Amino acid sequence: MPQLDSFVQYTLELLEPLGPVQARAMFGGWGVYSGGMMFGLIGNGRLYLKVDDVTRPAFEAAGCEPFVYDSGKGKPPVAMSYWTPPADASDDSHALLPWARRAVEAAQRAAAKKAPAKGKAKAKKAPAAKKTASKAAAPKKPARTAKRLKRS
Repeated sequence: MPQLDSFVQYTLELLEPLGPVQARAMFGGWGVYSGGMMFGLIGNGRLYLKVDDVTRPAFEAAGCEPFVYDSGKGKPPVAMSYWTPPADASDDSHALLPWARRAVEAAQRAAAKKAPAKGKAKAKKAPAAKKTASKAAAPKKPARTAKRLKRS
């Protein structure tokens, strides 16, 4: 596993009041996780927190900026659902905590939306599996029986 740089370590220290938080290397940056859910990312020396339709207005009103990356191939830049916290919260764990909590809540809502979709996909696959199982369970006629029918 890549070694945490000083900014990642510092960010994890700022987020300690949130509870157990981990960072995992990904795509040249770091994913920030709480309870197994990614609620933030660190890229280009900046922390970005997960937003959704519920939390985005607060981030916008506070003057925060979205994480944007260049997709290349002549396509326009892509803005993701991760935004910087307000500038005054960047160095203060008490000021950062409410923004981090919003990000965790947004990650939880996103996970809850995905969970029913996965359940539906499994439900659709289940009948197909039963058909295969019923075909496999059907006994085959012995070869002798087929030969006897031909003689008659």
